[in-house]
Amino acid sequence: MVGAGGAPCDDRAIMLDADLLLAWYDVHARELPWRRPDTTPWGVLVSEVMLQQTPVSRVVPTYESWLARWPAPAALAADAPGEAVRAWGRLGYPRRALRLHEAATVCVERHDGAVPDDLTQLQALPGVGAYTAAAVAVFAYGQRHAVLDTNVRRVHARMIDGVEFERAGAVTVAERRRASDLLPTDERRAAHVCVAVMELGALVCTARSPACERCPMRAGCAWRIADRPPWSGPARRGQTYAGTDRQCRGRLLEVLRTVDGSVPHSALVAAWGDAAQRQRSLDGLVADGLVEPQSDGRFSLPA
Repeated sequence: MVGAGGAPCDDRAIMLDADLLLAWYDVHARELPWRRPDTTPWGVLVSEVMLQQTPVSRVVPTYESWLARWPAPAALAADAPGEAVRAWGRLGYPRRALRLHEAATVCVERHDGAVPDDLTQLQALPGVGAYTAAAVAVFAYGQRHAVLDTNVRRVHARMIDGVEFERAGAVTVAERRRASDLLPTDERRAAHVCVAVMELGALVCTARSPACERCPMRAGCAWRIADRPPWSGPARRGQTYAGTDRQCRGRLLEVLRTVDGSVPHSALVAAWGDAAQRQRSLDGLVADGLVEPQSDGRFSLPA
């Protein structure tokens, strides 16, 4: 069988009709700041790092203020890493802010202040894994690579395998090969298809309430044809937040973000009542480079 744009697919694959998909995307795609025509590769990299495990609605305001302050890697690299942590706000997983600062520094020191367009060089940037590297190469530079986030994996599992998808572990070699096979051969068109499949999974082929009646690909979707069989594997375990070390770390960082300079230990004590958990979380923040202890017993964001 031949996939969109003439790419070969294995015998189980159902052709993704690129024309139908792109026509749908052109009408229904959300207007997001990182999709603007003037978005730089740096803007794409920042968006991809911020969007890791964080909803779009929470990312947009922080992304726009971040780019207004640091429109290029050199601007961020020239500032203190603690300012990146402060500007990160409540996006969660704040080590991403430090990694972005480190990535900006590498861009300045090794790539003349630019975000590299080579996949290997992208993946060598701090905090950039296989997914983020592929996403930047595709969305910033129009290259042809498989970009497999949870939304894309879910669309492929339903449309091609005819099964429900529960997020389960790392992307497999087979998934990546199939996703690449399904892309058009033309690079720019392939990049357009990548973002369109991602958007389909975010807006229509959602995890909990798929709107099959609105899906442009419904006629060939194996999961819909099979009457949408439910997931038969192990149940997905829910994640808790309240009372966890993650919440404690967030509270401690919030104290530091709201002041210039350092705070006494007593300010951190007031932020979280459980002394053992507070100390464990504070030790973790220091080990991660997110908090710096001062010689006078005070604490600050990294200088």
